[in-house]
Amino acid sequence: MLSNDVARYVDLHRSMGFKFRTQTLLLRSFVTFAERNGDDLVRSARVLEWAAQAPTPPQRHNRLATVRRFALAVRAEDLRHEVPPNEAFGRAWFKRCSPHIYTTEQIADLLRAASSLSPEGSIRPATYTTLFALLAATGLRVSEALALELDDFTDDGLMIRATKFRKDRLVPLHQTTRCALKRYLDQRGRVGSSSSALLISLKGTALPYSTVIGTFLSLSRAIGWRPARGHRGPRIHDLRHTFAVRALERCAGDARAVARQATALSTYLGHAHVSDTYWYLQATPLLMSQIAKASETLLNGGQS
Repeated sequence: MLSNDVARYVDLHRSMGFKFRTQTLLLRSFVTFAERNGDDLVRSARVLEWAAQAPTPPQRHNRLATVRRFALAVRAEDLRHEVPPNEAFGRAWFKRCSPHIYTTEQIADLLRAASSLSPEGSIRPATYTTLFALLAATGLRVSEALALELDDFTDDGLMIRATKFRKDRLVPLHQTTRCALKRYLDQRGRVGSSSSALLISLKGTALPYSTVIGTFLSLSRAIGWRPARGHRGPRIHDLRHTFAVRALERCAGDARAVARQATALSTYLGHAHVSDTYWYLQATPLLMSQIAKASETLLNGGQS
């Protein structure tokens, strides 16, 4: 059974330390499609049929690449499995999606929409409002926020454990963020959940990543950021980009001050190298104005 093969394949990767979250969702989707059509082996035609259903070329390439790697693995055990051609949808090419830098008003719109989630009076609107506000205020990765447990909220800040780079770090919190988290925890305490997760679902359990993404997409369409399914729009991960850019915007100083700010920001975001932080930076009118001013000073013989 393909479902058993996928289960073993996923377990192997997770045992080696990979989170393997998106790949798992895609593989399970493919297996459901294949088995519904009577397949018990990987068939190239079926892979291409399933991958072609993705709405965009990058998603089609990603679907194909994910299942192709799985096919190569299972074919090593059973030669009846077929490996689809690597460039069936043309040569894959990587293009960085320009991040959306949220305005203060847009973040407020998102929080208002989250606070209106149903059921009214339940923990669900409070949880999502707290989650989105926390991402905007700290620049945490979504996975890091969802992995937070009650004991991770300390007097010194949030303890982020076993991050993307397998390191723990302490994230200091602004007083307003700390107070907002305490208000949420007061409401959470009245739910009576036995879960140790800081952010809980309507059922009182930890929030699943896929559910959070789905809720964000639904809210962004309701706000008007995405006209329909399959259309691009602001991403939840762009809140991390926004945090990085706004932090740098507030550093209107000389080159040394900017360097110190970039180093501090890299540490705060949990990057192994400061160069990783540059990925999150995006030109904004304010940053370009500061760069132009520094360049003019340097041109006139001063120090930037």
